[in-house]
Formats: sequence, C-alpha cells, structure tokens
Amino acid sequence: MSDSDNLLPEDEAGPVTEALPLDAWHRAHGARMVEFAGYHMPIQYEGIMAEHLWTRAHAGLFDVSHMGQIGLTGDGLDVALELVLPADISGLKPGQQRYSMLLDDEGGILDDLMVTRRSDDIYMVVNGATKYDDLAWLLDQLPDDITLNLMDEHALLALQGPQAVDALARLVPGVEALFFMQAAGFSWYGHDLWISRSGYTGEDGFEISLTADAAAPFAEALCAMAEVKPIGLGARDSLRLEAGLPLYGHDLDTGVTPVGAGLAFAIPKRRRIEGGFIGHARVSRELAEGAQTVRAGLAIEGRQPAREGARVFAGNADIGHITSGGFAPSLGAPIAMAHIDCSHAVIGSKLSIEVRGKRLDATVTPMPFVPHHYHRQGGKK
Repeated sequence: MSDSDNLLPEDEAGPVTEALPLDAWHRAHGARMVEFAGYHMPIQYEGIMAEHLWTRAHAGLFDVSHMGQIGLTGDGLDVALELVLPADISGLKPGQQRYSMLLDDEGGILDDLMVTRRSDDIYMVVNGATKYDDLAWLLDQLPDDITLNLMDEHALLALQGPQAVDALARLVPGVEALFFMQAAGFSWYGHDLWISRSGYTGEDGFEISLTADAAAPFAEALCAMAEVKPIGLGARDSLRLEAGLPLYGHDLDTGVTPVGAGLAFAIPKRRRIEGGFIGHARVSRELAEGAQTVRAGLAIEGRQPAREGARVFAGNADIGHITSGGFAPSLGAPIAMAHIDCSHAVIGSKLSIEVRGKRLDATVTPMPFVPHHYHRQGGKK
C-alpha cells in the first residue's frame, strides 16, 4: 500500500490543512516539498534517481506520517472485522501483520491496508488520501461495541534497504529478531515504538510508529548514521513500481476486485470457503472463473516511459490502460503496470502503448520487475 504518486509541485498545490510532525525537519534537511492529501510532504532531497539507488544499496528513511493509523478495540472485534476484511483475523496471533483490503458490496477495493494484532488492540494502517473515508466506512459497518481510535498524534517512519536492520538495531536492539510481517513494541529513551518488519519498496526494512514529539530526534539519530539518508516520496513511488506493488487510486480502486488486481493471495482458504465478508459474492465468482481484466506488468522498449492513462493495444484492439508507469532506475529502462483484458495478459505477449500519438512496443512481463528482498522466516540468510 502506497499513495505517493501524482504529487503536485508546491506552486500548483491547493490549500494545506495540516502539517506533519516532521515538516520543519524536512525543510531543514533541504527537502523539496509538495502538497498531497492535505499535507506538505517531501518529494525529494538530492534527486529521485540518486535516492532510489541509495535505498536499493544502503538504507533510506521515509516519512509516511500522512498514512492513517487506527487502533480498534471492543468485544467481538475479530468477528466484526471479518465482515469488512477478507483476512483471517481470528487466526492472527499477537505480533503478526497481514495485508488486506476494504471492499464494497460489489467486491471493488475501497482501500488496501495493513492489519496487526497487538496485545490490547488491532492496529491498522490505511492510505493517507482515504483515511477519513475509511474511518467513516468502518464506523458505519462495525457494531457500536467496537471503538476506533485515529492515532493522529503519532508519526510513521519507514526505514528501507539492505542496511536498514544494522542501522535500526543500533538504536533499538532486538529489532533484528523480527521477520517480514512481524511486529513488536520497543522503547527508545523512554519513547514507546511500535515496529513492524515491513514496507513498500520491495527491500528489507521497517515501519516505526511513534509519538509526534519523538519523530524528529529519532529521525535525526537515524540519519546521523553513514548508511542512512532521508528519502522523498518520489523515490518511494519508483521503488514500489519496480517491486510490482499497486498504488491505491491508480492501480487499485472500486472498479477493481482483489482477483483482477492480482491480490487474491490476501484472501486465505478459510475466508474463500466460508465467505461472510462484504463483496464475497463477486470475489468468489472471480476466484472460480477469473476476472475479465487483470493487472499486468509491462516492459517497454526504448527509453520513453508511458504514464498513467495511456492506452494499451494488441494490434489495433484497445485492450486496457496504464495505471502506473515510469523509468526504473534499477533497470535503466521504462516499466509500467496496466489493467488489460485477461486474454492478452500471458507472459511474453507483445503489445503496444500509445504515447503522444506514437506507439511504444511493450511485452507482458512477470512482477516484481526487481526481486523482493524481504527477510522471511525460514528464508535464506
């Protein structure tokens, strides 16, 4: 889950309603700020290409405090959440994290999110641009016994890259014991931290929830290390594209189901069989029969990227459109994700993309475009 794409230059920005906890810190570190989802956020510091490659090789610190952090408590919480999420909540153990989605009645994706069981609540992270809509939806769907707390007094940082674990372990010993999609509570100079081994770049890394007053000193302590640099949301977007990770509002929306989005892995066997979640009827049908349109990866010939909205063709037949596209710094070539007719989504299929009246040759290719490097339990060291 990520929502950093399509950011506007600051001079084109609309009114900003709130400042993030690290706003002054970003400006002091030379960030170029842009407006998105009612906040000023850093899009880059020294350049998207350099920041992207630094994160792939070292460790990058991202501020994702615009994301919505929600705590949920109450009797019958597991049963209630299994109505609005297709995840196995009752089987979620303390410290386990899962990727899931909010669905509408037709199986369309309202948002994608992370959900984690903590000792005293369920912790959910939703996209920044949709967090208030998500909160309203949850309040409408969940029984009155369930309490929702929007944790707007907290910041959220993401430390990503192959050297992230070494850097973070110097400040917070013990985080190295976490595996991918595991989380736990820690302390740093009296500040409580909730840390998960996760992120949205395809690299090993962590997301750190902490109170707003602790965010700047913690970020400063991390960036004092030689392997860590602050990274803007521009590189976060190019990293997630290379990792084949969908972006809500672009690759995902209410016109797309989990099956068509290639996210059926997030619906475990028990929930597929038992159903009981909003949107199950269509999702169940598509699990059995397939979706008419699917999310596919495209490798584009040449150097010119194809951006969101560009039409995709098989011969003269219009078969879909680009949902995310750009130049992949790690590959030195343009790549894209598209929603296209399933009959043309076979790996190796030759297609073309219309960009400014010209056709660019493209090939359907597996995703991720760049291999993931998650630290999975039982995986290779």
